[in-house]
Amino acid sequence: MDQGLILVNLLVQLGVAAAVASALVRSVEFKKLLFRESRSFKQRIYLVLWIGIPIALGVWIRFIAKSFFAGDLSFETTILLGVVAGRFNGALGGALIALPAVLHGEWATLPFNLLCGVIAGQLRRIAPDREDIWSFSPFIDLSIYRMIRRNLPTPRLFDWQVMFFATIVGLRFVHTELARFFPRATYSLESPNLWVEAAIYATSIMVIGTELKIWNSVRIQIKLEEQERLLLHSRMEALQNQINPHFLFNTLNSISSLVRFDPDTARELIIKLATILRRLLNSSDSFVPLQDEVDFIDNYLDIEVVRFGRDKLRVVKELDPATLEVMVPSMLLQPLVENSIKHGLSSKIEGGSIYMRSRLTDSTLTIEVEDDGVGMGSASFIERPTGLGGNGIGMANIAERLKVLYGERAKMTIDSRQGRGTLVRLRLPVLATEGAIPIALYEERSSTRR
Repeated sequence: MDQGLILVNLLVQLGVAAAVASALVRSVEFKKLLFRESRSFKQRIYLVLWIGIPIALGVWIRFIAKSFFAGDLSFETTILLGVVAGRFNGALGGALIALPAVLHGEWATLPFNLLCGVIAGQLRRIAPDREDIWSFSPFIDLSIYRMIRRNLPTPRLFDWQVMFFATIVGLRFVHTELARFFPRATYSLESPNLWVEAAIYATSIMVIGTELKIWNSVRIQIKLEEQERLLLHSRMEALQNQINPHFLFNTLNSISSLVRFDPDTARELIIKLATILRRLLNSSDSFVPLQDEVDFIDNYLDIEVVRFGRDKLRVVKELDPATLEVMVPSMLLQPLVENSIKHGLSSKIEGGSIYMRSRLTDSTLTIEVEDDGVGMGSASFIERPTGLGGNGIGMANIAERLKVLYGERAKMTIDSRQGRGTLVRLRLPVLATEGAIPIALYEERSSTRR
């Protein structure tokens, strides 16, 4: 074969490897299979099929298009499968990839692929750290640099990166010798020119390293997104936990004021408080159905009604039944109702009313908590955070949690007029949830970085 044509095929081979690796890793199912540490037998078979079928087609194309050899990545892919997924996957994938060659008379390809898969899988087993597999570089000089850095100041007798590099070169040499002794029994691109032959060896290393780099970049991105998800979860839990002591402090103050002159009422408040705390302690869910929030508010209002009197505190609910199953952040309504009572109605001698409304329009949940209390004047809570809730911890917490969970997709508005009351309106996107983070929002954040 012409030496220039060989070099062209080597360049095309690198492009084919990068294209196949990039196309495969775009699949969510493939990523789940590839980045698992342990796999069931069924998952191993699926992983082999995902990788093996496209490469087997490339081998088959080599027989159809006589002058196109770049699609045959059987040697590199077999090693890649073994080192990424283990001996079984390496051997099985090598057998699948060798099938078109065997059917066309290249019988030595099958045992050689099995050998490559088993050796690569064994190399995976002896790796001191699985991260070494993903950090393998196709750039030899950088690998040597990392080897020197890892071995200073204390030398290590075993360097996995160097062993992996030597294994690829060694198996490639075995393939060369096999093709020399049995030229019709297996396919191997060879050249009498020393520099071109060196380029063939280097291309095999580059193909494996390039595919590992492409997959590892996606793997690192997934890890970063998972860390971000955990960070959002932790931050949201911290904000949620900030509410509970605030609520507990206010309720205990109410109980302490009743202990001396009305012990029976104080006992009733303690029982109701215990019911509320039991719900808080037994629930680890950060998102709950709106119905649960309403039930929680009912228990809270039972306490407040005892304090204020049923003739001074009235609660009107206008809740759309379709909204009661929508998932909302837990402890979302209690700070709103608490602020309405303590900073809107408590200073009114005649008392007042609280209105709770919910409706569902165009995949948006709207929740309103309104009172006819003294109001906040013309300034909003965001402009004067100390105007509600003492130091504003309850309302500020709601605004911060909505920002953490929904970003710009959730809105909280406050409409207040002096002497006429306050209306707090929440607009939340209706999202499916997984754990503590809305799935649709999480996927949207992830997709913006791809």
